[in-house]
Amino acid sequence: MITGSIVALVTPMHADGQVDWDGLDRLVEFHIKQGTDSIVAVGTTGESATLSTEEHCDVIGRVVKVAAGRRPIIAGTGANSTSEAIELTQEAKKLGADACLLVTPYYNKPPQRGLIKHHEAIAASVDIPQILYNVPGRTACDMLPETVAALADIEQIVGIKEATGDMDRARQLIDLVGDRMAVYSGDDETAYQLMLMGGKGNISVTANVAPALMHQLCMLALDGQADEAKALNERLMQLHKSMFCEANPIPVKWALKRMGLMDRGIRLPLVELDERFYPKVELALANLELI
Repeated sequence: MITGSIVALVTPMHADGQVDWDGLDRLVEFHIKQGTDSIVAVGTTGESATLSTEEHCDVIGRVVKVAAGRRPIIAGTGANSTSEAIELTQEAKKLGADACLLVTPYYNKPPQRGLIKHHEAIAASVDIPQILYNVPGRTACDMLPETVAALADIEQIVGIKEATGDMDRARQLIDLVGDRMAVYSGDDETAYQLMLMGGKGNISVTANVAPALMHQLCMLALDGQADEAKALNERLMQLHKSMFCEANPIPVKWALKRMGLMDRGIRLPLVELDERFYPKVELALANLELI
């Protein structure tokens, strides 16, 4: 089982929007050295929505190659088309990914029975560990706990990233499926609470810029050290919030550029961080001595 601090890795780009492959290599090495427990390649934060299929697969392959077995690699392979999700998941397996993260189909708003059939089809087509990903604020589709429970006995489905930030939902999920699959947080501000309830880790945006601190936070929460985890999370709260002052990954990519870790590129229709947010992000980084 993959546990701990799991970074939702950005895809570094040059100013012209082309993927910065050397920058990607450096980021993977940075995370390994800083203690990140696992890496998600080409999730939401990795701009999966604007990479071509070829680029998407190339980024997965590159991250797997550079990590070279030193960390588990989770490939983002979700799509709003079941056939496309199957193809991406098959390719991720060929490229050597350890697991796949499958976002709930977006835009077309399938009913719950459609979600069940969607994930059943992917699991039947590809024998690789699969993590469900529920983020209704982006997808306009909420995978209900009862639906997760209906999928929990499928061998290939090993976890869910629950990104609502709703602790009542988290508790319900852990009670329903926690003995059959891993429940991961997808909300940095509340992640430690979910782990204290029995969750297994945090798939994190904040970990892009503060990997060592996020690893420490996860270890405290997983060890049940509630007071210490809460105190560290309070230190990190300003950074958590600043990473969403505009749509993710706009702030986190600007922060990484400000830290000197990559170039400034981002792909349309996303644009670089609005100048009025520079002080907010800089202050959050400075207060944690990240710049």
